[in-house]
Amino acid sequence: MKIFNNFKIPKKYKRSSLAVGNFDGAHKGHQKVFKQARGKKLKFGILTFSPLPVMFFNKKIKNYRLTSEDKKFQLLKKFGVNFVVNIKFNKNFSKISAENFIKNILYKKINPKRIFVSNNFKFGNKRKGNVKLLKKFEKRYDYKLSKINPYKYKKKIISSTRIRELLQKGNINLANKLLSRTWQIDGHVAKGKKIGRKLGYRTCNIRIKNYVLPKAGIYATKVLIGKQKKLHPSVAYIGSRPTFKGKEILLEIYIFGIKKNIYKKRLGVYFVKFIRLDKKFKSSSALVRQMNKDVILAKKGLKGKTVI
Repeated sequence: MKIFNNFKIPKKYKRSSLAVGNFDGAHKGHQKVFKQARGKKLKFGILTFSPLPVMFFNKKIKNYRLTSEDKKFQLLKKFGVNFVVNIKFNKNFSKISAENFIKNILYKKINPKRIFVSNNFKFGNKRKGNVKLLKKFEKRYDYKLSKINPYKYKKKIISSTRIRELLQKGNINLANKLLSRTWQIDGHVAKGKKIGRKLGYRTCNIRIKNYVLPKAGIYATKVLIGKQKKLHPSVAYIGSRPTFKGKEILLEIYIFGIKKNIYKKRLGVYFVKFIRLDKKFKSSSALVRQMNKDVILAKKGLKGKTVI
């Protein structure tokens, strides 16, 4: 899969099948778009944006993404995408009118033969562009538009927003079903206060950057270390460590059977099951007793296949 960070794409990628959107999460709804856009004769491309427009317009939004950019590209490749036009969403880009987006970017720069969007797709300055406008210019700019109706699970529309809400509620099981894989957070192991080690549990600390914050508490997880392909069973904690009067929200992972130092290593943490809510304990010994129970519950919760 070829990735372009500008509109200078070779001729062989023009007159292709193009899906346009953020595709954060590459969930089942997005996969429906990919399936219909992926033809046998035409190359299949994605036009997407970085950062996500909502994060650009509202600087206060920090924890939002379902997937990192790298993970999104991995997923797009898995779903048969031939090329990605990944455009930096900045102030100048945000000022482009909807009509100029169609004429100067879609037509003059990419010139697709077919365009695929979800039925609620909005674009251009002040989000004035929509499916109706794309349809209006279909003949003038020589493309065929396909509007993809939402994919539903149990009569409810699957969307990135819905999956974020599920994660925030701790409903990791349903979130994973809608993603069609096990939700993950990537990050490098950072220095911590070594509280876990003092309690008998040597944990790895990861700072959650732009990822959506799932419900604070304990999770049964599996971990990829660096470029390894082996998944290691583990238990993870997300929260601010109220027992120790912490303030910063961290992700701490205790990997079963791993005693070597993996400081600065990149971890992929896959969330399999929500175990319990975060809480403040009266003492560190009371916390340790609960941690012992958490480990047992996490091991039971890790049975079955993890889709990565």
